[in-house]
Amino acid sequence: MAPTPPDPAVRAAAPVDALALTRTPWALGSLRLSHRVVVGSMHTGLEVVDDGGAALAQFYRERVEGGADLVITGGLAVNSEARGGADYAVLGDPATDARVRRAVGEVHDAGGAIAAQLFHAGRYALTDGLVDASGVPEQAVAPSPVPWRGARGAVPRELSHDDILRTIADFGRAARAAEAAGFDAVEVMASEGYLINQFCSPITNLRHDEWGGSASRRRRFALAVVGAVRDAVSDGFPVSVRISGDDLMPGSSTPDDVDALVEALVAAGVDGISVGVGWHESRVPTVQAAVPHAVWAPLAERIAGVVRATSRPEVAVIASNRLTDLRDAEDVLARGAVDAVALARPFLADPAIVAKSTSGRFDLVTTCIGCNQACIDRSLFGRPVSCLVNPRAGRELEFPLVPSRSSRRVAVVGAGPAGLAAAVDLARRGNDVSVFEARESLGGQFELAAAIPGKEDYAAPVRSQRAELELLGASITTGRRVEAADLEGFDHVVVATGVEPREIDVPGIELPHVLSYERALREGVPAGTVAIIGSGGIGIDTAGYLVESGRESVRAEAFVSEHGLPRDGVLASSRPQRESILRPHPVRPGSDVTVVSRSGRFGSGIGPSSRWVAVGRLRSAGVHFVEKVGYRRIVPGALEVEDAEGAILRIPADVVIVCAGQEPVAGLAASLADRGIPFDLVGGALDARSVDAVRATAEGLEASRRVSP
Repeated sequence: MAPTPPDPAVRAAAPVDALALTRTPWALGSLRLSHRVVVGSMHTGLEVVDDGGAALAQFYRERVEGGADLVITGGLAVNSEARGGADYAVLGDPATDARVRRAVGEVHDAGGAIAAQLFHAGRYALTDGLVDASGVPEQAVAPSPVPWRGARGAVPRELSHDDILRTIADFGRAARAAEAAGFDAVEVMASEGYLINQFCSPITNLRHDEWGGSASRRRRFALAVVGAVRDAVSDGFPVSVRISGDDLMPGSSTPDDVDALVEALVAAGVDGISVGVGWHESRVPTVQAAVPHAVWAPLAERIAGVVRATSRPEVAVIASNRLTDLRDAEDVLARGAVDAVALARPFLADPAIVAKSTSGRFDLVTTCIGCNQACIDRSLFGRPVSCLVNPRAGRELEFPLVPSRSSRRVAVVGAGPAGLAAAVDLARRGNDVSVFEARESLGGQFELAAAIPGKEDYAAPVRSQRAELELLGASITTGRRVEAADLEGFDHVVVATGVEPREIDVPGIELPHVLSYERALREGVPAGTVAIIGSGGIGIDTAGYLVESGRESVRAEAFVSEHGLPRDGVLASSRPQRESILRPHPVRPGSDVTVVSRSGRFGSGIGPSSRWVAVGRLRSAGVHFVEKVGYRRIVPGALEVEDAEGAILRIPADVVIVCAGQEPVAGLAASLADRGIPFDLVGGALDARSVDAVRATAEGLEASRRVSP
């Protein structure tokens, strides 16, 4: 039932719908769907908000109103010990059922379908502070008492035979509760290292009873769960399973093991198989910005080949991971193997990604940049999930998209992340907005970030925000630094003038071969050895700029080679807009670059799910790291530092790049205050010491609502 790819000659001969395959209908069992893009499961924490399900319902409703057809919920735990943390809800609990029932109703009212993901974290459960219904502290459970790094030394309790039977029954009970709540389908979570995946893997299943000891017995738990779910729901009620196409864990399930599991699942009566990849503890990145787009599609295609060879080739196969643009989805579907694609974070970034894309307005789509900062990184610590490029995500009720009570004339000075977030929200709600940017181009720190290999997508939200502002009639002035006198007559000013590189007091800092990070990224870096002063996120990014290609297609080839992935994982999806938007530069050997740190904390400020990837890429490239030193002086050809023992180290440096923090671009606020012009400060202009883009965009949104409720 996979879509038939168009004939290449036809595509070359005449223009075609860019999403011709994506827009075709398909089926998940008895569920008929109008297009092939699924809202993939993503944990939000809204399931436990004590508001009767209002926030959760609005979150999903906006995505369906924006064109989504099928939504998969975040993981709904099948029992108390299955929870991933305190912000996970248990399906079958009366309060949970009431919340999800409201969400189901809103999705249906908006014309969509919704599936409940049945979830058990297993040894990945973060049980600090969790108690069961009797008040007994919870302990993570697993097939065998094998801990993982994130458990901080805690060893999971091995499930007994009776525990296993109870857990299987709990999956069935949760499925029954889901159908009773009005869900259109269920998805059994059996991927990414959670409990069912743990049973299937020889790394975490060390048992020698009927639930382990061989690949076929390790699969028994997964099949028993699917059987219990199938028996618990009505005939024809769709049941899908999410598996890991590759665990990316040395010594775990082999491709043959995974294929055998797929064959058994099909025989057990599943209607769909969604293909994820990796475990949370894998040392192969899977969802970070550094991962090439669509590189995991061949895993789903391999699974599809297994399914098509069974007696039930109609079982749907859904690809996922690192698909951020519906044109990526079209590329994958055009290969003719899979039936649909699941996007998760792109629906955080833009609830209307489907409607905008299918109408041909790709330029209006707010693209997910793969930063993980407000979504995955927050979910790891039980914090409210949102989105850096869409700070309304998860806060739709708090910041409803309704017209301002009275339109105001507002100037936004500075078009970086904070200023653009404020300007777009103000314009969407009917205000008269004028944006002033001192540089010739918009984006601020996002423009610099887009020069970093793997971060080219940072340019996309800037393009879409400009396109939307122009569509809404906002005025945009670039290349002009405005003064307070220019802003007389505006009802309010949002000051988002951002940051500039911080100067440091080191002898030799005035030498011509010393560059700020901003100058280096905008103008390029001369050939030769480079010493980078500062090892935070900017220093790490700058090192990546020097040693990695600015072309995604080149990095994709290197990625699949490094990790032993299929060579056909490199799809023709490296679009021109993903190439570096600033001056091209030659890639230099990593051995020519040294990152110098006073503290020894390389990559501080980068989120926990991305820091190890960014630093690891530099180490693999041969970049040198020098830690816990003081900066002594800069001389032609070298940076001299002093270590903890007082020894002087001479680091080769034909060029020195300073990445030692930021300072606010100040002055305008004081002038506005002197003239009595009302204003709000946001982002780096408010506080450069702790600013990051998540805080900046959130402050931009919040300022918009203060300025014009």
